[in-house]
Amino acid sequence: MKQFVSLFLKPIAFFVHRFGESARRIWAHARFAAAIKGSLDSSVVVLGVPEIRGTGNLKVGSNLFLYRELYLETQEEGEIAIGDDVVMSRGVHIVSFNRIEIGDGTMIGEYTSIRDANHRFGGGVAIRTSGHDSKPIRIGKNVWIGRCSTILPGITIGDEAVVGANAVVTKDVAPGALVAGVPAKPIERKGP
Repeated sequence: MKQFVSLFLKPIAFFVHRFGESARRIWAHARFAAAIKGSLDSSVVVLGVPEIRGTGNLKVGSNLFLYRELYLETQEEGEIAIGDDVVMSRGVHIVSFNRIEIGDGTMIGEYTSIRDANHRFGGGVAIRTSGHDSKPIRIGKNVWIGRCSTILPGITIGDEAVVGANAVVTKDVAPGALVAGVPAKPIERKGP
């Protein structure tokens, strides 16, 4: 019996080892495509099935590279629009009740949080049922957002800006600027 099981499992193990990563990517791509309202270009590389919550109102460009453990949520009229050539690292968390736009060529570091809404609170109403206030977020082209950053509602980040790791962006970022800290503030760029 053991030999029979071994003979049966060897070809499967070989197939999984040889073609497993490709099969996982194809599966992840197909699951992602099925979960969103927009279309998903075949050039998009999906390393793990993103967790999609809410309405699935996503517009996705071409040639994206999406790491594992992404969380993408759209509620009410919310929309997430992702340009071409965007990279989202592991654990990126994006929630939209309004609109979040990510420009072409942008790179988003691990565990970054981008949310265009905040809970209302006060007046004796439970936070969970108090609703949300939202403002759109616009992230320009060729922006680099460092690991564990937080982008708050209503923010615009200009083209070719850099957001340092662990920054909390509470104000707009000018094109080409480098910001870091909590709250994020402009710092001098060194080098070329």
